[in-house]
Amino acid sequence: MFVNIIKSYRDVVAVCDSNLLGKKFEEPFGDFTVQLDVKENFYKGEDFPEQEASLILSRMKMEDATFNLVGQQSIELAIELGIITENGVKRIQGVPFAMVFL
Repeated sequence: MFVNIIKSYRDVVAVCDSNLLGKKFEEPFGDFTVQLDVKENFYKGEDFPEQEASLILSRMKMEDATFNLVGQQSIELAIELGIITENGVKRIQGVPFAMVFL
């Protein structure tokens, strides 16, 4: 999975499943269309195996970071680490995503 840490006042941790990078998902929502755009310039950091990504996410959770997560593998890891709960997960075209402000 790709992990990109964007340094700012409160670090932003962008995480996505490797197979979703560069893809766009859309779904009608009432009079609007909602969109999930997994842009490379935001999500493409280093491609880590799950065990290494787990260590990074755990550390960033302790540092009061915000998280932007996309994809089944990324979401499952964040739930396992206690960063999010299943209630915080939304889906567009079946692709799970979550945003967390700790």
